[in-house]
Amino acid sequence: MGRHIVRAALVGLGLLAAGAASAQQDRAANIDNKPAKQVFGAARDAAPFEARAIGFYSKGCLAGAEALPVNGKTWQAMRLSRNRNWGHPNLVAFLERFSAKVPGISKWPGILVGDMAQPRGGPMLTGHASHQIGLDADIWLTPMPTREFSRDEREKVSATMIVRPDRLDVDSKVWTPSLVAVIKTAAQDAEVERVLVNAAIKKALCRDATGDRSWLQKVRPYWGHDYHMHVRISCPAGSPDCRAQDPVVPGEGCGSELDWWFSDANLHPKPPKEPPKPKPPMLVKELPEACKQVVLAP
Repeated sequence: MGRHIVRAALVGLGLLAAGAASAQQDRAANIDNKPAKQVFGAARDAAPFEARAIGFYSKGCLAGAEALPVNGKTWQAMRLSRNRNWGHPNLVAFLERFSAKVPGISKWPGILVGDMAQPRGGPMLTGHASHQIGLDADIWLTPMPTREFSRDEREKVSATMIVRPDRLDVDSKVWTPSLVAVIKTAAQDAEVERVLVNAAIKKALCRDATGDRSWLQKVRPYWGHDYHMHVRISCPAGSPDCRAQDPVVPGEGCGSELDWWFSDANLHPKPPKEPPKPKPPMLVKELPEACKQVVLAP
């Protein structure tokens, strides 16, 4: 009789396991056609897996994310209500390492960190197209104060506008040698792939950089980025599904390649004859397959 009871129990366990697997498959199938930004935007904590960046910066997700502590000796995280102070452990280590250098190379006590990634990466409900795999961070071009911001201040304090109203150069009232030193130090880190800034900021860096200028190659002009620099680190070891970005173009990027950014066609584009149709949201099934396991994990 005992053997029959044991056998029945084992059969029952097998049925339970099969049922759990079937339920997981159903859940996975049910989210395939849902907008990825809604599914990943709802995640409140990290997926309990080994840290991995999965996919591309603008099409992927993040397993085993680590949260940047809200406060450090040389940093403070901003806009905490967004729950975007997560990243691959390599990104968190970079921010800690970089911020510790800042007081020594500038007049800044530390840095203010804006958006990194969501707890499980993926597309965001608002804002960025990238920041999906935990390797991107926005660092405000505003020094950290010597006191700790309140939570309310972290939501309301604005970053410093660096670009002049005519968009042709930086605002001389806020442009300082400390800004040059901070951006330079970020770009010189071996793990950093790119530093994205407004073209006017790139123009000013080209004008003011002295000595070794090789770091300018990593600093690339991009739309927006008037108030912050977007730092992107390289695919980490142990993330075989992470897709690297194409290498940066050789050279300082300080010559005629900057001209287009200040052209009338770019600064004052003519409105299209017909409004463009809104781009449909990215669906979960369009992300790498592993992202379903990441978002479905308990």
